[in-house]
Amino acid sequence: MNDAFYEQLVARKSRPTDMVIRIAIIVLLALILLITFPLLGFLGILITVVLAFLAYYFVFPKLNVEYEYTLLNHDMQVDAIYNKAKRKKLITFDIQQAEIIAPKGSPRLGSSRPEKTIDYSSGDASAKAYAIMISLDQKNTCIIIEPDQTMLGHIRGWMGSKFYMD
Repeated sequence: MNDAFYEQLVARKSRPTDMVIRIAIIVLLALILLITFPLLGFLGILITVVLAFLAYYFVFPKLNVEYEYTLLNHDMQVDAIYNKAKRKKLITFDIQQAEIIAPKGSPRLGSSRPEKTIDYSSGDASAKAYAIMISLDQKNTCIIIEPDQTMLGHIRGWMGSKFYMD
């Protein structure tokens, strides 16, 4: 078979809220230690250490995210890779079902009113992001991705007149 398969990895830029969350967790752990140590002694230290490990394994990895776009013919899958170790499948859709694919902020998207917007881009303002307007679960959804030129070529081949580069 002549299947078109392409993968692309896009690292999400660190947001200002990520640093605030990290600092807030560390401050909260310090406060828990200060409050529980005089009351519970060694048990207070143990509680703080357990909470610190939980934050380290469950919260901090979610703040370091990369998105992997996989395009197999006209089926696109987006996965999140947390802390370069754990993968989670986020969404799979058929790009041929899309109403329009155009650069984010394009005037061609003006008539589309999405009920839900999902951003799977790096968050970098200077990067060229594209909006995919598609109906998922009976809702008009805007999916924002950041494809490179090779992926754009594959998408253009499947989308035809519904794809805009401007």
